[in-house]
Amino acid sequence: MSEIDSSVPVRRNRFPFAIKVEPRQSDVPGWFPIVISLGAVVVALLIGAVILAIVGGDPLKTYAHIAEASFGSVGVFSDTLVKAIPLILVGLACSLAFRMRLWNIGAEGQFFLGAFGASAVVLIPLLPKDTPQWVFIIAMAVAGMACGALWGFIPGFLKAKFNVNEVISTLMLNYIAIAWNNYFIYAVWSESGFQMSKMFPKNAWLPRLADYAKDIPAFRGLTLHFGLVLAVIAAVVIWIILYRSQWGYEIRLIGDNPRAAQYSGISIKRNTILVLMLSGALAGLAGMSEISGVVHRLQGSISPGYGFTGIIVAWLAKLNPLVVIIVSILFGALILAGREIQPSGVPKLIQGIILVCLISADFLLRYRVYITRVDAEE
Repeated sequence: MSEIDSSVPVRRNRFPFAIKVEPRQSDVPGWFPIVISLGAVVVALLIGAVILAIVGGDPLKTYAHIAEASFGSVGVFSDTLVKAIPLILVGLACSLAFRMRLWNIGAEGQFFLGAFGASAVVLIPLLPKDTPQWVFIIAMAVAGMACGALWGFIPGFLKAKFNVNEVISTLMLNYIAIAWNNYFIYAVWSESGFQMSKMFPKNAWLPRLADYAKDIPAFRGLTLHFGLVLAVIAAVVIWIILYRSQWGYEIRLIGDNPRAAQYSGISIKRNTILVLMLSGALAGLAGMSEISGVVHRLQGSISPGYGFTGIIVAWLAKLNPLVVIIVSILFGALILAGREIQPSGVPKLIQGIILVCLISADFLLRYRVYITRVDAEE
């Protein structure tokens, strides 16, 4: 009878399971990215709930209050849509650039330059005060988009000509844009030394539902303005460009496989400039809609970070222009209700957690994760 050699210790696995990761060899089904994004948001909200509980808040009451303060009545839903309008346009700006793997982090600066360009039409002035409203709106929209496009052209040209990293150039241009605006707000266009320009004439305001309350009493008190129409039209146009046009095919091909695009004769440099210009124009239109539809004057505090929140919106929408509309409404609700939540930094905290979870969740789109059982002994 053989004896067991007790000199060799037997190692036993403390955990009977092992995690294996391998790159995906085939494309994921169309529904999978949506499920992953929703799962990332759920995880982010759970993390946010834990943080709220740690600081002494009630997570369930907080989230219920966000829903009530954003969707609880027609009036507050109107306010939510007003907050969503610039997010839609900035989200479209980011989605378009990101689809070509151009990381436009400068939508905030392009937003401010768009606001400046639209204000210049009124404050220089480029049009007489008695100009018809529709002429004012068109001129302000064109000026806002032109200034935003100019602010997108600069990093686009630097990227195409000198291969300057667009993350750095667009980010730095944000600070220049804000400083440029501040110079005019505090000095050139300041109203009696205050940190804002004079009020725009009413024919330079985007029409609001409340303006038609005499004919339709149900519109009384509703702040929703014509910028929503501009945003929805922009979303449809960008969707058509990306998925129903030759230029959109070039953009997507460059984003997916730049070597194949270059081999097929597509100009990457030209498209780099054009895409960043169009991206800047969309962010500039967002700035125009905010000052013409909401603030009605040029001032410094016209953005609670729309340009940066638009990055999260684009990522959560998986760069789909039509889904950007839905996601923007949800984030508009978070911004609106955030004014009543304490501690005051919680809404931005939740936004940041969502972005981190979304970026982390992209790992599952590129890799398969397996959990396998291992032997008890090694």
